[in-house]
Amino acid sequence: LFRMKFLQLLSRRSAGLEMLFQAYLGQNQVPYMCLTTSTCLYSKKKKVNGYEHVDQEKYKSLVYSVTSFKTNTRTPETLFEEDNLLYGPADKQRPPAKNVETKAPKNRVPLINPNKRILDSGSNPPLKIGLQKNKIPSVTNILQQTMPPQQALYLEKWKQKMILDLGKDGFAEYTKNLFLQGNLFHTTLESILLSEETPAKGQGEDSAVSGYLSSVQNVLKDISEVKALESAVQHETLQYLGLVDCVAKYRGQLCVIDWKTSEKSKPSLQSTFDNPLQVAAYIGAINHDVNYDFQVNCGLIVVAYKNGSPAHPHFMDADLCSQYWNKWLLRLEEYKEKN
Repeated sequence: LFRMKFLQLLSRRSAGLEMLFQAYLGQNQVPYMCLTTSTCLYSKKKKVNGYEHVDQEKYKSLVYSVTSFKTNTRTPETLFEEDNLLYGPADKQRPPAKNVETKAPKNRVPLINPNKRILDSGSNPPLKIGLQKNKIPSVTNILQQTMPPQQALYLEKWKQKMILDLGKDGFAEYTKNLFLQGNLFHTTLESILLSEETPAKGQGEDSAVSGYLSSVQNVLKDISEVKALESAVQHETLQYLGLVDCVAKYRGQLCVIDWKTSEKSKPSLQSTFDNPLQVAAYIGAINHDVNYDFQVNCGLIVVAYKNGSPAHPHFMDADLCSQYWNKWLLRLEEYKEKN
């Protein structure tokens, strides 16, 4: 028994010496005498070990985490950690968007009217044309009937949540108050712009719109040369109409200005939903309406807040207005197809 154990130990050590000797000489398929008591063997072709060039220090923690547990404790979180260690952090960039052809309107009526004469109206008072009820659809009605499904779903969810909180009667009262506040806010702004005087701080403190008026003070100081206030416009070629809040210069640029009230912050133009299309529609209507002796190519959406925080003015330059004009033409075509 002792002799057998001694021979086994000697055989193991001889095998180890054999591997070291072969690695040192780098010889392949060379006959040699075995040091064991067994028959002589010939060395085989050395296999290339891909793990010899691995940075063992870099993956030491990973190996330890995998081999230190007897049971499989891998979770989605640990798999992500392993991937991060092996391949680096994941690329969070979105995949490149597929080339989707932008739909173009069939009726390419230009935003600017090339046939319209521009007259110098001088210092005439702002236009205020009354809205005549007729069979021509309004901009608001067209946008409501062609609202994208996702936007309509968002609006419906908001409505259901408000009804759940306030009840049907409470929600009806809430929307009624919003409408009255909006009208009062527009009326007060009209008076301010006509008099070209900024109300004193604290004026109308008990009014329901005092917060909104405080909110727009940072915008009113940049508005001058008012040309229209609460005035009706009609596109004579495309046959739609609307009521423009204001046409005036904002920081030297003549704009269609749309005043909006909100209890929620809207710091970006995208957060105003269809309002840019509404402004573009009004600009096109003014430029094709014989009642206006000027043309406009810029827009401004001013979002005023009930808590008095500074309003967000979203300026739309000529290029941006042209983009939204094309989107408006598509919505107008959709409305006409439905009706």
